[in-house]
Amino acid sequence: MPINLSGRPFLRLLDFSTEEIEYLLKLSKNFKDLKRTGTPHRYLEGKNIVLLFQKTSTRTRCAFEVGAMDLGMGVTYLDPGSSQMGKKESIEDTARVLGRFYDGIEFRGFAQTDVEDLAANAGVPVWNGLTTEWHPTQMLADILTVQENFNYDIKGKTLVFMGDAANNVARSLMVVCSKLGMNFVACGPKENMPDAELVKTCEAIAAENGCTVTLTDDVEKGCTGADVIYTDVWVSMGEPDEVWAERIKHLEKFRVTKEVMAMANEGAIFLHCLPAFHDTNTTIGADIAERFGVTEMEVEDVVFESKASKVFDEAENRMHTIKAVMYATLCG
Repeated sequence: MPINLSGRPFLRLLDFSTEEIEYLLKLSKNFKDLKRTGTPHRYLEGKNIVLLFQKTSTRTRCAFEVGAMDLGMGVTYLDPGSSQMGKKESIEDTARVLGRFYDGIEFRGFAQTDVEDLAANAGVPVWNGLTTEWHPTQMLADILTVQENFNYDIKGKTLVFMGDAANNVARSLMVVCSKLGMNFVACGPKENMPDAELVKTCEAIAAENGCTVTLTDDVEKGCTGADVIYTDVWVSMGEPDEVWAERIKHLEKFRVTKEVMAMANEGAIFLHCLPAFHDTNTTIGADIAERFGVTEMEVEDVVFESKASKVFDEAENRMHTIKAVMYATLCG
């Protein structure tokens, strides 16, 4: 049966079947090939989208803007100070207004309920660019990158997430790996694991697809035999500054080092959704170094800059996969 995602919101990958996710990945590869060969693909000429940002971002904004323009669409960007949503106007009312102006709405913010309210009231496709709970567009970019490095044969491969496995990226990785037949390992402190109900859900999905979900606080056990080592920042945007001391204390053990990469399989790759604190060349990195004496946080610079690191391919793939999501939900 042909895949048809026209008119659907893209809020979390739990809502999509394995076949639908695979379709989006194939579409992403096709768009990447078109972009690389300079082949015009303005398939959505005349449509317009709006980007609603409660949280700022480099990759998400640029990926949506360039992707939309490649497809021939007009783009309006509303930063955190440019919209009345949630202040003078409810999310529901904002959705009903914007849905009459635009053909699609992207939201990047905090609560998952906000993007769900937008989708329920807009009357047009709504895409989740990131919430506290989920990061679905990032997942497609991650998996496309894995596919590219393993000859598009990823079933049975093992992806290890190192660090705060309770965050939106780790939760989303657990879902997409389970859907696509990849073994998922969360390697971090016991207090920083995904919630038990989601783990149970993903274990059931994984069993259907011939893969596994593993939670461990043992670095050697978690990383031995891995094909992909993935990590993320230890403190997410919007969290209070006071949590740094506690996170560093609990997560230093789970830094991705050259020794960790040596535990993985030959040819293993390193991924990070970015930005990364692998040195002190940022204001936050410099501040943490001064306050805590930590110059490399979630990943060593030698790993970040190594041949195994595919983080910039991964960043580029945000654009191609976001383009696929917009096209699939707006066409037809």
